[in-house]
Amino acid sequence: MTRDKWIALQEQIRATIGQNNYKTWIEPLLYGGVDSEGEFTLLAPTNFFGSYVESNYGDMLLAQISLVSAEVRRLAFTVGRAEHPEAPRAETAPVAEQAVVADTVVKEAPAKDALPGAPLDARFSFDTFVVGKPNELAHAAAKRVAEGGPVTFNPLFLYGGVGLGKTHLMHAIAHELKTRNPHLTVLYLSAEQFMYRFVQALRERKMMDFKELFRSVDVLMVDDVQFIAGKDSTQEEFFHTFNALVDQNKQIIISADRAPDEIKDLETRIRSRLQSGLVVDLHPTDYELRLGILQSKVEVYKGMHANLTIQDGVLEFLAHRISTNVRVLEGALTRLFAFASLVGKPIDMDLVQDSLADVLRASERKISIEEIQRRVAEHYHIRLSDMIGPKRVRNFARPRQVAMYLCKQLTSRSLPEIDRRFGGRDHTTVMHGVKRIEELRMKDGQIDEDVEMLRRALEA
Repeated sequence: MTRDKWIALQEQIRATIGQNNYKTWIEPLLYGGVDSEGEFTLLAPTNFFGSYVESNYGDMLLAQISLVSAEVRRLAFTVGRAEHPEAPRAETAPVAEQAVVADTVVKEAPAKDALPGAPLDARFSFDTFVVGKPNELAHAAAKRVAEGGPVTFNPLFLYGGVGLGKTHLMHAIAHELKTRNPHLTVLYLSAEQFMYRFVQALRERKMMDFKELFRSVDVLMVDDVQFIAGKDSTQEEFFHTFNALVDQNKQIIISADRAPDEIKDLETRIRSRLQSGLVVDLHPTDYELRLGILQSKVEVYKGMHANLTIQDGVLEFLAHRISTNVRVLEGALTRLFAFASLVGKPIDMDLVQDSLADVLRASERKISIEEIQRRVAEHYHIRLSDMIGPKRVRNFARPRQVAMYLCKQLTSRSLPEIDRRFGGRDHTTVMHGVKRIEELRMKDGQIDEDVEMLRRALEA
């Protein structure tokens, strides 16, 4: 494994783990050489840094390195410094070249001490955020904070699953605050970056600089705060930074993948502080919100691909099928437009099946007969035992038929198997129930609404 190979490989590593993780944990590593037994050494700034990279990225790094250098069998991390691989040696470089290098170092040095924030994404603004029932409270709270002025709730704590819009709202708040008041110091960073800066300050004995830097901001935004759980020293410093900013009436905005009281190994005093402001849950997206997101994205893509047409029903199909993660949903639409523009075809259901086969497979949620039965019984406020039992009174018979219909529509189970789950009736009973609900959906608006509501709830 040569130094040049290591430098070339870093682009692939960046693509694998993302820009932020790469910049925080891989970029500081320096080439340390390979010994005769195939041990590749990487030089880390601190023991802690090397241990963290080894436990979290070691397997990935070894796999990537093995692809380009078969002689590497294991990795080793040690504390040390090495010559910058691209810097020419002073004794061999021409004088003019040395001057250029020196000038570059002088100009770039202040960047290390600049505000340690993550870059903001220009695409993440309030204008591009699609509002629906699951996220309307979070959106309203974010808009209120973005208006600036006196702090009304501090901190604002946004939480929810992956791809529900937490990061989008945080970037939107930062953009809006900076637009309204360019002189405002807004610092947005991940909890991981906060920890790295803290460790770096400890290593370089610059804790006073670290404290002064983080306590001088007007707005502090920390993404994925669950990352600091279990890291005692980092939690200690985060707690003191939090208190100092609140005492100065500075706004704090935090995001996490779960509510404060659900974050394991988070100190009680930090949990209490996080709960002292406004805690807002971004709920999983519903069908209408997913469809709205797709429609807004289509408007953007049509500006770039004016000649492409999209068949009716495609967006509705995607909104139904890809229900767990908005990022996956947006990625699927991006792939569709890219594929269609490359092959010169309209975006129809055939193209969807061809280009998104893997996404649709991964997004297919296995809905069980038991889950359908339970959900239908809850919807009609009857006991599960009555719905699947032998009683034929209308109060139980109609929900039973609805459940049979949904089992036929949403599962791949055969009629005899569905029949067995409903008390062992003749499978013609299931056929009759399915047919009856199909007929009622055409003429009874209430039944149609009930079935559609149940289907959406089951597929969400």
